Amino acid sequence: MRASDLAAPFHGVRSRSLGDDGGSLVDLCRAYAPRLAPGQFFSHETVFALRGLSTPEWPYVPRIHVSTHRPAREPRTDGVVGHRLQTREPAIETGPHGMPMENAVRAWRQCGRLWHLDDLVAGADALLAGRRPLATVDELAVEVALMGDVRRGILRHALALARPGVRSPKETHLRLVLVRGGLPEPEVNADIFSARGEFVAEIDLVFPAWRVAAEYDGRVHAEDPRQFARDADRWAAIRDAGWDHVRILNHHLRDGGGYALTMVRDALIRAGWRPGL
Repeated sequence: MRASDLAAPFHGVRSRSLGDDGGSLVDLCRAYAPRLAPGQFFSHETVFALRGLSTPEWPYVPRIHVSTHRPAREPRTDGVVGHRLQTREPAIETGPHGMPMENAVRAWRQCGRLWHLDDLVAGADALLAGRRPLATVDELAVEVALMGDVRRGILRHALALARPGVRSPKETHLRLVLVRGGLPEPEVNADIFSARGEFVAEIDLVFPAWRVAAEYDGRVHAEDPRQFARDADRWAAIRDAGWDHVRILNHHLRDGGGYALTMVRDALIRAGWRPGL
């Protein structure tokens, strides 16, 4: 391999070139991994990035965090945030990329000093999601109780807003916008059925009493005609089942999500809901 094909992302580390943008966080962690001393591991928001879980949106850029427990010394090198954690039984796991990382429950609590409230809610939602969740509400609560809350109780506040079953951070942010805007709290990822009892669809956010269904539509399939056709059939089936189906696009959530809030509020009012009742 030629010298021009190599990069030096960290002091003492030579790796294949990571490209003009410096490489993804996963690439950088792979490059740094040989420098990890015994007892050191990736931690904080790095765990979420390595696991492909929710992290704050651009322009926020997650950093590489490496931790160890006292009395060992944390790493001190450019491009890495080192942490010397208090003495406790380690909970190091081997992550999806074969690298040592902090337990996800502990990593979420560590993000309490880094992220805003809504990002912490989305992070908790990500841990609680799926058929094999990485955490339970009780496990997160126990970790906060054991190791302490930060920033005037932001972790307990975030945990109170977290809900199991959420499939994406956009769903989290949409739900928070609606509830903070004074709407009833919707059910998360609920199934809806036709008048004959046939399954129609699973919907992101559902208001059953008013038969209003709200979904975030990322439009990742907008250029795939076959997927768009399937989506269109699904939307029609939802409407035919008697639901007012509100599709929220990314631009509806900009500037605090006021447009999305208005869209869902109007649908609820059409269905008979009244604020304050």
